[in-house]
Amino acid sequence: MSFLWNTFFGKILMTLLVSMVPVIELRGAIPIATAHGLEPYVSIPVAIIGNLIPVPFIIIFIKKIFAWIRKVMPKLDGMVTKLEQRAESKIDTVQKYAFWGLFVFVAIPLPGTGAWTGALIAAMMDMPLKRAFPSIALGVLAAGVIVTLVTYGVVWII
Repeated sequence: MSFLWNTFFGKILMTLLVSMVPVIELRGAIPIATAHGLEPYVSIPVAIIGNLIPVPFIIIFIKKIFAWIRKVMPKLDGMVTKLEQRAESKIDTVQKYAFWGLFVFVAIPLPGTGAWTGALIAAMMDMPLKRAFPSIALGVLAAGVIVTLVTYGVVWII
């Protein structure tokens, strides 16, 4: 797959795909795209879009997917339970501030935060997509700004 980083459209595709990966998300996609020479005016919107693509699917389908996994692959029940517990442990904080709590949770570019976990939390809270998606999208946008500033050395994290 490294050959894709050699063309402009390949760099766009790889940035999009990397930003869709859980844990890595936009926080990893922007620095990786920058390291491969993709200009920020291209990499940032592509990473934001890629990071947001899975969100509606997670919010709408994750509970059904977890139930299916438990039924068809019972050995993965422990993993599903850990994911649910991780999301549930953050629900109180997010629920207290609702829209803005979810926004801040997604916006802070730290491990364990981000669009995937934010969408999982929204699903566990039974937050409707039309309410959760704007909050998560704003959080991803804010995280994109923060990661870009750090990537280009405008802001230093000690």
